[in-house]
Amino acid sequence: MDLLKSWVLFLPVVAVSCSPGPLVDIVVDRYEIPKVCPREVQTEDFIRYHFNGTFFADGKKFDSSHDRGKAFVSQVGLGRLITGMDRGLQGMCVNERRRITVPPHLAYGSIGTGGVIPADAVLVYDVLLLDIWNTEDKVEIRTISKPASCNRTAAASDFIRYHYNGTLLSGEAFDSSYSRNRTYDTYLGQGDLIKGMDEGLLGMCVGERRLIIVPPFLAYGENGHGTHVPPHATLMFEVLLVDMFNPKDDLIVEVKEVPEGCTRRTVTGDYIRYHYNGTFQDGTVFDSSYRRNSTYNTYIGMGYVIRGMDKALQGLCIGEKRRITIPPHMAYGEAGVGDLIPGSAVLVFDIHVIDFHNPKDPVDIKVTHKPQECNVTCEADDLIQYRYNCSLMDGTLLYSSDWYSSPSITTLGANKVIRGLEEGFSGMCVGEKREVIIPPHWGHGENGAGGVPGSAVLFFELELVELQKGVPEGYMFVWLGDSPDPLFPAMDLNGDKEVPLEEFSSFIRIQVKEGKGRLQPGVDADSIIKDMFNNQDRNTDGKIVEDELKLEESEQSSRDEL
Repeated sequence: MDLLKSWVLFLPVVAVSCSPGPLVDIVVDRYEIPKVCPREVQTEDFIRYHFNGTFFADGKKFDSSHDRGKAFVSQVGLGRLITGMDRGLQGMCVNERRRITVPPHLAYGSIGTGGVIPADAVLVYDVLLLDIWNTEDKVEIRTISKPASCNRTAAASDFIRYHYNGTLLSGEAFDSSYSRNRTYDTYLGQGDLIKGMDEGLLGMCVGERRLIIVPPFLAYGENGHGTHVPPHATLMFEVLLVDMFNPKDDLIVEVKEVPEGCTRRTVTGDYIRYHYNGTFQDGTVFDSSYRRNSTYNTYIGMGYVIRGMDKALQGLCIGEKRRITIPPHMAYGEAGVGDLIPGSAVLVFDIHVIDFHNPKDPVDIKVTHKPQECNVTCEADDLIQYRYNCSLMDGTLLYSSDWYSSPSITTLGANKVIRGLEEGFSGMCVGEKREVIIPPHWGHGENGAGGVPGSAVLFFELELVELQKGVPEGYMFVWLGDSPDPLFPAMDLNGDKEVPLEEFSSFIRIQVKEGKGRLQPGVDADSIIKDMFNNQDRNTDGKIVEDELKLEESEQSSRDEL
């Protein structure tokens, strides 16, 4: 039998004497008291404790909960213990150690019990209090810390992810999610947790820390749980709420910044480049394009990204910043992604749109200044001088002609600049200024080039400084009207029937000066004229005669007929 259970003795109480003699009341020696004692044992409380019971006379042990490997559980002050223990346990704190000496009349009296306790035995109990609760107890919640802002709190039917350290009331650890390096994930308010935790987690914010104290009857009760939670154990959980969502949640879009003058927004089929920081709800970063110094590039609405992001990328402006909260059923679901993203994780993306375009986009040209006189405009084969600034759509300057001492020069149609610039220059006159937006398929494409990111939309500010009309590809000189007929007498300026290089050069320069002909621009005129002369000087004797010119004209005519 349990020797702490009493049969009631109705004996007169002997007054305490100052002289040595038999004990008239219990003696309590509180030889180890915890520094903090939030609660003391009172009548009707239930307690769980360990004890060693010995005889006062010889120190011989007669009982021990330690030897049985199971703490003793009872209610205090209602006669369920011997009277001396009912009194001696009053006012104890959890983790307190007491030595309670009980005289016979407050123990088993003059009869003893069960052949174990002799008559008139003074008993000594060394007690360690492990737990205390009352049937009126409720779940106790102590807020340790709370985030500055909390737009939503945990409610029944939410799915939550939390870390915890679980200890008994005595401070003995019984479980920890941290030791498994994995959150505890569950639905709230649906009976998947012990009743006390289901109640204690309600109303928490993501990032909040709580201490939740659960009495045994709202925890694992008289059966305990496994080998770590004993029967009748009060449980203490230090909880950090990491994540929560509801299966009915849609994504949440918070617009942080929208640039002025947004005339176009993203639609399905557009190709977008954006930077992002990806975090969990508690602020832990799991990925960032900024760390890689490379934008994330993808088509919108075509299934190349998670469903929530595909939806969130609709309706954005270039330069816009948004915070996007995506529940797991619109992200990576219960499976997560390896060690990077846990199962059932809510993802938060702070995105910044760098640019977007559609594969069908043309070059966008906006004239910002046009001179009053604009009679001559540039076209293929023309030599132009121009000033420019080249930027990304977020304003990042990539290149500028201002970095150099003189304007840039190119021949249109000679594949010296990207196709989008050829288009942007078309029809410009000297002094004109334009803003030109060039999508990547008109620019440097998916691969980019020399400081230009792949798939980048480019913004050019252009000014045409000088224009020299060109000649068709493969020509060095063209007539701007009808050529002299016959040609040779016109070339033979001194009439001596032969035209040396100097005379040929003078003739060509006169035609150019008088606006009758045009040399290929951007190339040394002397070199061009010498090449033209050599082409006519068939016998390479240093002069052109009429027969050589006729032969050339005849061959040209034959080629035309062919």
